[in-house]
This record gives sequence, C-alpha cells and structure tokens, in this order.
Amino acid sequence: MARGTWGSRIGFILAAAGSAVGLGAIWKFPFVAGQNGGGAFLILYLVFSFSIGLALLLAEMLIGRAAGLSAVSAFRKLAGGAWPWAARLSVLCVFLILSFYSVVGGWTLIYLFEGMRGTVLNTDTAALGVYFHNASSDPVLALGAALGFLGLTGVVVYLGVQRGIEQMSKVLMPLLFLLMAILIVRALTLPGALAGLSWFVTPDWEQITPGAVVEALGLACFSLSVGAGTMVAYGSYVPRETDLPRAAAWVALLAVGSCLLAGLMVLPAVFAFGLDPAAGPGLTFITMPAVFAQLPAGQVFAIAFFFLLLVAALTSSVSMLEPLASYLIDEFGVPRRRAVLLCCAAVALACIPAALSGGVWREVQFLGLNLFELMDYTASNLLLPIGGVVSATCVGWAIWPRARGELSNGAQLPWWLPLFRAVCAVGAPLLIGWVFLYKL
Repeated sequence: MARGTWGSRIGFILAAAGSAVGLGAIWKFPFVAGQNGGGAFLILYLVFSFSIGLALLLAEMLIGRAAGLSAVSAFRKLAGGAWPWAARLSVLCVFLILSFYSVVGGWTLIYLFEGMRGTVLNTDTAALGVYFHNASSDPVLALGAALGFLGLTGVVVYLGVQRGIEQMSKVLMPLLFLLMAILIVRALTLPGALAGLSWFVTPDWEQITPGAVVEALGLACFSLSVGAGTMVAYGSYVPRETDLPRAAAWVALLAVGSCLLAGLMVLPAVFAFGLDPAAGPGLTFITMPAVFAQLPAGQVFAIAFFFLLLVAALTSSVSMLEPLASYLIDEFGVPRRRAVLLCCAAVALACIPAALSGGVWREVQFLGLNLFELMDYTASNLLLPIGGVVSATCVGWAIWPRARGELSNGAQLPWWLPLFRAVCAVGAPLLIGWVFLYKL
C-alpha cells in the first residue's frame, strides 16, 4: 500500500506545530503560569522546552522517519522484542486523550455559536459560570457538540496527508497566529494591561516551588505533543531529504511561541479587568467573555477568539486521530478511509462517558475523579510520561546506531549528537520518571 508523504517541509512543520499547539497552549498555559509564579515559571518552561522537550520531539520524529511507519509498527521494525508492546500504550493514550479532548472541542463549538449570537457577552462572571455549567452538563448539547467536533476532525484525516492534514495546517496555522496577534494588540492597549505584561515577563523566584518545577517540566514536554505517538506518525511521512533536526527545532519554536502569545493575549486583559489569572479553565470559558463584554466591538473579538480556540483544538485533534488511523493501516492493512471511520466510531463511543460526566453521570467516580477527569489523569499523568520514556530510551539505547546514521545522513556527525544521546538515554528518563513519581 502506497504511503503518503508531506508535500513540502513547511507543510510538515505547520502540521506538527499544529499538533503541539492545541487548546493547551491557548487556555492551559496562561492559568498554569498564573498558578506558578508568572515570569519565573516562564523561564523554567523555556529552559525545559528547548532541552528535554526538543530532544523527545526529535527522537519521535526520527523513529517515524527511520521506519516509515506509525508507532507500534515502527518499534517492531527498528527494535523488535517487547518494544512494540510498550508502543501500544501510546495508542491507548492518544485514544483516551482524543475521547475527552473532543468534549472540550465541542465546548469551543458551543461558545463560537453563542458568540455569534452575542449571548455570552456578560460582565457578570457568576452568570457566565452558571451558563458554562449548564452547557457542559446538558447531555444532548455536550455530546452533540463533541460528536460534531469529532466529525470535523474525521473529515480532515479522511482526506489524507497532503489533501487533508497538510492543506488544513497551511491555512489554519497562519490564521491562528494572525488572530492571536490581533488580540494581543488589543489586550496590550487596555488600561492597566502593562501590569499583567510585567507580571508575566518579570521573574519572582520566591514563587517557585518543587511543584512548580515539575509543572514546568511536564508542560514543556507534553505541550510539544510527545509521548502519544503523534510525532512518530507525522515523522513517518517525512521525506529523506528533509533536515529533521531543523524541522524539529522549528516545530518547538512555533509551539512554544504559541504559548507565549497566549500568555500575552490573555494575561494583560485579565489584569486590566482585575480578574484572577489562576482561574483554571474558567479563564477561557467564564472570564474571557466578561472581558469581551467590556471591549468596543466585543462581539467581533469574542467570535475571533472562540474561532481561534476551535482552530487550535482542531489542529491537535487531527494529530491524535492520525496515529490511530495509521495503527490500523500499518498493522492490519485497513484502507485509510475505512480506518478513519472505524476510529471515529470508537472514539465517539468513548466520548459518551466523558461528555456525560459533567451532568447525568456526575456521581460516577473512581478515586474521587469523574469519568472525564479519570480519562485525563490516566492519559496525561500516567501514559504520556511512559510514552516519552519509551521513545527516549529506544533512541538512546536500542536503536542508537540507526539513529546516529539517520541524523548524520552520510555527512559529518553534528557536534550536538553526544549531548542528544545523553538526554535520550539518561536525562529524559530520569526527569520524566521524577515527574511520574511526583504526580503519583
């Protein structure tokens, strides 16, 4: 079966960056920074992103291109033994993430529609909180929106690598950054916004705790979309002539840049209106509509903002569905279109408990977590760290001769190669293992 390839290097970079950006960069980064010291957390995040995070990103892309296959098949071809079984955890991980992520993506559809109607523009944050609760707990609305979002994702992946994923990323990723830039300019011109900017970029090291260090390391590694097999799948479509280290560096730069832009977009506006920067998910779905309600042409900005969230959610969800489909294609020879339909059907079923956990199934809990929270915790705090360690140790130990040849490409070995191996073989497993144990 012929395997697709990216039509251009920029198409691959934008698609991979779109995978890493996601809703996490837009709404999670600002409030996590708010909870962990602002500027000091920002510096820690940058250091970890361009060290451990970049190394893991390159390792996963390298595995994918070296094998020309998705995660499980790639580990079987390159390393054999028990490695494919370890890689199957990444398939389970990305399945769980897409299942509850589609619910959050559905919320963006709801708020985009309500933004067009103007019904969410309200300065009363208590009323906005009630609206968010009612929308997320309504079984028909929450599940219907989640399935609608999953359907959009399926259409893009159904069309394939070049016609679907690459073309979408070439259009939507530049548009995402353009919309963010417009909202940043507007936020920085608000009275009192410079206080938020100063807080965001000025480090206060007294605010840093061991927990904040763990949060910075975890967010750096996992905001780059490593550990779930997505970059292995994307790397499998990279042509041999592509400079993989340079492409990985560009992906990391764009992904980290999107987090910084999100901070500049949200935090100055939040400070300008005296809102709480550590408000969690409510920073997006509860407090931001209150900000728009106090802006000239607020409805226009609200529509742009929630469309931006939808774009960010879609670029990530596409990268999650792709490795699931690739698993069926590579392991069982299922045609792409049938594989996409089967994966969408399975994820749609798994969406049901995630969507209903805020309403009629709210009382169904395990270890104090509802079903949505349990899926999030299992994937983010258990399976993702394991996936990162598997990729790093495989490159650093099991397939290092092949990895070294892949990076040298017949030319002189790059100066940073020993450092890259040290990070993969020792540094990443130790640090990610620390995060794993700390969160447990």
